Amino acid sequence: MIHDIPVRIALAAILGLVAAAGNLIGGYFVVYREWPRRFLQYFLALGAGYMLSVALVEIIPESVRLAGPNALICVLAGFFLVHLFEHAIAPHFHFGEETHTEEMHGHVHRTILLGLAIHTFFDGVAIAAGFLISTWLGLLIFVAVFLHKLPEGFTVASVVMASGRGKRKAVRAAGLLGAATLAGIILTSQLQAQLKYALPLSGGVTLYVAATDLLPEVNKEPHWRMAFLVFLGVATMLILKLLYNL
Repeated sequence: MIHDIPVRIALAAILGLVAAAGNLIGGYFVVYREWPRRFLQYFLALGAGYMLSVALVEIIPESVRLAGPNALICVLAGFFLVHLFEHAIAPHFHFGEETHTEEMHGHVHRTILLGLAIHTFFDGVAIAAGFLISTWLGLLIFVAVFLHKLPEGFTVASVVMASGRGKRKAVRAAGLLGAATLAGIILTSQLQAQLKYALPLSGGVTLYVAATDLLPEVNKEPHWRMAFLVFLGVATMLILKLLYNL
């Protein structure tokens, strides 16, 4: 594994660009391409299982090792920070395609964009914090982030389209989510002394997104494939951990 911190930060930045591209691709498909919506659900299901596993098995235990039991307060803060922005400030938010155009009046689309941008900012925080700990943790977190990047871009672009703002603004909104991820990586890389706060905060955000954003959307689809993909996400993370420890 890579032990040089500048090299790991550079790797975090490169993978942050890949993650940001995922937002743009998700926005592009909802605006310019017709693709089966079920693929979006598959990403949500796989991402939900994988993200929950990474948060509970890797990020939160590592946070406690780094900062002691008080790290759990930061986990709780991250959890409810996203809840505040996604469901108090942006009450119409949900993952997936937005089809209720009557609810997208006024500045509703902007509040949803803000809520998602806070979430994607912490995606970047999580990636950078993971790489500052180890290459292994950084790569695990990157995969967790990337799995829900397409649904994020898809969601925000569909919200902007439903609000009547047009295709170009829809893609631009998806790009802003990617920019927020990069901002999280840059800020965390500059504030390395605050790592003991950054990692558990991002762990709380990861836990929230997986458990309350992704899983409820997955549970709307009763088909057995969705449950299988959630378990596949969990199994993938656990198998990677087992192989790493061999």
